[in-house]
Amino acid sequence: MIKRTIQTIVWSCLAVLFFTACDPYEGSSKSLGKMDLLTDEQVSFTYKPSSKSDNILTFENTTPINGAHSFTWNFGNGTSSNSKSATAQYPEKGDYTVSLTIALADGSQASKSQVITIEQDDFSLIDTEVYNNLTGGGDNTAGKVWVIDRYNNFTSQVNEATGLNITGHMGLGPQGSYSQEWWGAAPNDKDMWTLYDQTFTFVQNGLKLSIQTDGEGYGRKESSSSVGGYDIISTDGDDATFVFEGGDFSFSVDEEGKYPILTLSKPAFMGYYCGSQEYEIVYLTDEVMALRVNNTVEEQDWTFVYCLEELNVEAPEEPKEVKAIPLTEDFEGEDFLDFVYQEMGDRTGISDNPWFTSINNSNKVFRYEKSTSISSNISYVAEDYKFDLSKQNQIKLKVFIPSSNDFTTEHDAEDWAPSKKLLPKVAVKLHDSEHGAPWETQIEQTFELTTNQLDQWVELTFDFSEAADRTDFDKIVIQLGQEGHTGTGIFYLDDFNFSE
Repeated sequence: MIKRTIQTIVWSCLAVLFFTACDPYEGSSKSLGKMDLLTDEQVSFTYKPSSKSDNILTFENTTPINGAHSFTWNFGNGTSSNSKSATAQYPEKGDYTVSLTIALADGSQASKSQVITIEQDDFSLIDTEVYNNLTGGGDNTAGKVWVIDRYNNFTSQVNEATGLNITGHMGLGPQGSYSQEWWGAAPNDKDMWTLYDQTFTFVQNGLKLSIQTDGEGYGRKESSSSVGGYDIISTDGDDATFVFEGGDFSFSVDEEGKYPILTLSKPAFMGYYCGSQEYEIVYLTDEVMALRVNNTVEEQDWTFVYCLEELNVEAPEEPKEVKAIPLTEDFEGEDFLDFVYQEMGDRTGISDNPWFTSINNSNKVFRYEKSTSISSNISYVAEDYKFDLSKQNQIKLKVFIPSSNDFTTEHDAEDWAPSKKLLPKVAVKLHDSEHGAPWETQIEQTFELTTNQLDQWVELTFDFSEAADRTDFDKIVIQLGQEGHTGTGIFYLDDFNFSE
């Protein structure tokens, strides 16, 4: 996903750090036994050049130590590590003071510093497409200025190029998914913050990062203080606002893995803090960048899209046309409305009619199995138009709810769930599919069947005439059994109709 550029570059004051795997306890405070005292004289480490270049050095702690402890390396080149062993790169010749500090559980610490000498320059170490695209190369002394893609001008480009589910300039999904499955920010979604005024300037010479802010930073409430150490001003839901003046920092890139890893010196972060200064570069050209953060504190993936400052302009709006197009589905034949299943049970799909009556004598109906997911649903999206609710605002649906479902047991449920029980309830919602958080602007109509209405077909009409003046909806969501809990159940529906 990297656009290749080839440049001849004059390099100066450059340094890069790459981290290597060590043992299970590196950089941690695992209990390994008791240690009474550690002095500066006892701290020791070794280093050796790699086979690739004499300017790549691997440092190894050799201190005879047990007990709970942690490591802090400073490699004298603007980079650091908390691993027992680590590899640092020195593209420019010169003397560098390397220090190792070991901290014990009782708060005491001991250190050793040593000057190492790099005899020759080796700028080829960072003459790569990643560095050139990120910074503009060594000849670009001013560097490149990046900003968050606030208008989502390039999210579709990132999504198509990577195959990842990235729909907004910032968003989150399940840990390890590299996606925004749970939420993707709509254009200008965080305009109440000064986030979009922040700039991130990467300069190749010296591996410098300059961050400009208006004095505030933003991030996760769970980690901004406890992990990042930022002074929180206020919180709103899961978001925290804290003091962050920006400033001058350093950065490095490790290109050894599937995705290059961009590491920033503390306390720098790329706009919204998620518990780490490490970012995987999942997409990078000379104009667009996408980064992923592994939020280990909350077991989430966060992904962000950036572009060059001069490209961050609001695109002309091309709104969907408002239309009144009839939608019907009887689940007979071979062609059906394109209903999308979200976290539904395996038995969801076309089924034989469980009960023939005068209300519904169809051969085929739709079987709806609610899974243990709190948000099981089926939905339909009008791809190229918005619903004209001034002309069509009634949705009709036949439902059959078996009494054999367990409607008495309480299940695990979200705090916001109106009930912990599976309910004989049908909900139809209208959403704006282009909204990053469509539930915030949705309208919903519900019916809860009585005991006398179970085990028979019931025809329901969902009246959305109160929203006749709304022109932002293009998605219909159907949920049975009540959302928000882990209970499961079987339901049937038929003869969906949305027309004038």
